[in-house]
Amino acid sequence: MEIAVLLAVIGVLLLSGSIDLKLSRMDRRVARLERKIDLVLDHMGASEPADPRLEQVAALLREGKKIEAIKVYREVTDADLKEAKDAVERMEAGD
Repeated sequence: MEIAVLLAVIGVLLLSGSIDLKLSRMDRRVARLERKIDLVLDHMGASEPADPRLEQVAALLREGKKIEAIKVYREVTDADLKEAKDAVERMEAGD
């Protein structure tokens, strides 16, 4: 009985690790595709329409309210905390 439970736990851990690895690979592929799409849009002189709520993020940055800007950015884009922080910092740097 104890061996069966131990084997089940090991199996779940291995399966969990495999799923995490696949999700990580997929995240990298999606990021790579997004970069390529951005390059194509830049080359064509096109851009995706800017969300007017992103202007609110820029306004908050001008007021020195970086944390609020990150919160609004997350609401607008559904980005996770790290992505939002990085994006807001790029906006702050003028990139």
